[in-house]
Amino acid sequence: MPKKITFADLAERYRITNGKKFRLKDHDPADTWKFHGKDGAAALLARGVERLAALQEKLYAQDQRAVLLIFQAMDAAGKDGTIKNVMSGVNPQGCQVTSFKAPSATELDHDFLWRAACALPERGRIGIFNRSYYEETLVVRVHPEILQTQRLPAKLVSKHIWRERFEDIVAYERHLARNGTVVRKFFLNVSKAEQKRRFLARLEEPAKNWKFSAGDLKERGHWDEYQAAYEETIAHTATEDAPWHVIPADNKWFTRMAVMAAVIETLESLDLAFPKVDKAQRAQLAAARTALEGE
Repeated sequence: MPKKITFADLAERYRITNGKKFRLKDHDPADTWKFHGKDGAAALLARGVERLAALQEKLYAQDQRAVLLIFQAMDAAGKDGTIKNVMSGVNPQGCQVTSFKAPSATELDHDFLWRAACALPERGRIGIFNRSYYEETLVVRVHPEILQTQRLPAKLVSKHIWRERFEDIVAYERHLARNGTVVRKFFLNVSKAEQKRRFLARLEEPAKNWKFSAGDLKERGHWDEYQAAYEETIAHTATEDAPWHVIPADNKWFTRMAVMAAVIETLESLDLAFPKVDKAQRAQLAAARTALEGE
């Protein structure tokens, strides 16, 4: 990391808390800020993993707050690899990952936030949503015919439905924040050219063939629609309670470092500490020591 740049500096650069002036075109997917290559990034990431593990241990012991990390991106932007690398040092007991696919029949019998509520992390834990309720303002907006499968009363499916869903999401995330769940959202911003390169790699390398599906190519055909949907979603749901981090995703080494920085900065802001032992508890510990030594 260049001298005098901290994890907090890196996190702040890509954080969006007010989307009024947000334009996706202003964010370069290939940006690496003041970093000129991946030399040293591996060592920095390793230090970050160690720091994150220590902070997560305090979060778990304190047992007062939960942290929810939401990842959204176009296909091949690197969500899975980023989650794997950034969270590699965290104790599995204190972390849970939920991947959201197409809603099941049971999930469609509830409101669009229900299945996310069922997967929220408990106090003391870090929860990761690999995709999330934001699919309702992204995929469903690009493919509005999906609304027909949600069995909503016809009068509720109006021209205002997207604005209403933005309002519902903002209110929901405010509710989470007010009840001790810290929400941070990441859009891994990959370019169309880099997505093409990664798709071709999946086709050319046998070990990566399983990652490619015909649906990936179909969705690529809606690239501009998705970019517009992401821009409006971020613009309407970036808040102080639940900021977005628009992370450049053309260089995986930088993506992972920037996400790591944001997660560390978030945890460091929570004033985490191991619970203090009071006088009565110290007396119990002393008694336990005496009993064990007397065996």
